[in-house]
Amino acid sequence: MTLEEFNKSADLYSDNLYRFVLKNLRDEDLARDTVQEAYEKLWIKHQDIDFGKSKPYLFACAYHSLIDVVRKKRNCFLTCDEAAVNIPQKHFSQFSGITEALNEALNQLSAEQKSVILLRDYEGYSYEEISQITGMTLASVKVYIFRGRVAMKKRLELLGLTVNDLED
Repeated sequence: MTLEEFNKSADLYSDNLYRFVLKNLRDEDLARDTVQEAYEKLWIKHQDIDFGKSKPYLFACAYHSLIDVVRKKRNCFLTCDEAAVNIPQKHFSQFSGITEALNEALNQLSAEQKSVILLRDYEGYSYEEISQITGMTLASVKVYIFRGRVAMKKRLELLGLTVNDLED
């Protein structure tokens, strides 16, 4: 990868990468540091990485970094069922909109579930690409996405929302 291609990858992918990390960490400074570390790792290996593979490489670096950060903050993750039981009870009327309710449900997920759902539903990666980014097996990616979506659905139902509310 040339310097021009590296700069182009920064122009093309830094905003998406930052949003992905920020959604997971919910800390702007930590998100900026994580994105910067991902680009630093890309630069260190720029001669070995083709420009076409820079985006998955950046997301993989950021994903692994944010998982490390989350694990440092929390020693254990909630399972899907524990998350549905241990969440504070609120009603949808306490939120200003569906987006806020969705973010609340998303933030109740484990780091792995949240990351794969963000990569799939927000960033548009395929299951195979998510598997490569996260280092999980394809089956694990599908299971985490399925269980995460089920947990989010349960959470939204507790808030008084249905799937029909989200489609409107």
